[in-house]
Amino acid sequence: MPTPTPAPRCPAPPPGSRGIDEILAAARARLRRLDPEQAHLAHRGGALLVDIRPAGQRAAHGTVPGALAVERNVLEWRFDPRCPARLPEAVGYDLPVVILCQEGYTSSLAAAALQDIGLRRATDVVGGFAAWRIAGLPTLGPTPPLRPSSAAPPVTAGRAYH
Repeated sequence: MPTPTPAPRCPAPPPGSRGIDEILAAARARLRRLDPEQAHLAHRGGALLVDIRPAGQRAAHGTVPGALAVERNVLEWRFDPRCPARLPEAVGYDLPVVILCQEGYTSSLAAAALQDIGLRRATDVVGGFAAWRIAGLPTLGPTPPLRPSSAAPPVTAGRAYH
């Protein structure tokens, strides 16, 4: 039996750098994170619920009715009131924004980034969309995969195989 190859060692980090676990903990320390029920109530009360998941993830897992889809790669540009590329909803710095991702990790980093540009009320959903769905809150989808019509002949019809 071959000896397993040891995992490569992590190189020594540069001075002053932080690992992702430290970055995530620092982001979450400054957020007033909401559980799914609290986020739902905030959204019903006027907070913007922003789904930052990629389109493929939203199609595969579903969406929250009324959530604004703004993918993570453009989030800060769409919500900075100073930016010409901002959304019409980005009307000021007191805007309550609740960020939703699939499991509640990326959303914490994104909410902290919005706080960095001045949106002091930005926060996220603990557990993300997965927790929202488990809590039984309103969702749409997922988009079912396309299935061939039962009336159509199978692709192999008429082919002879030996």
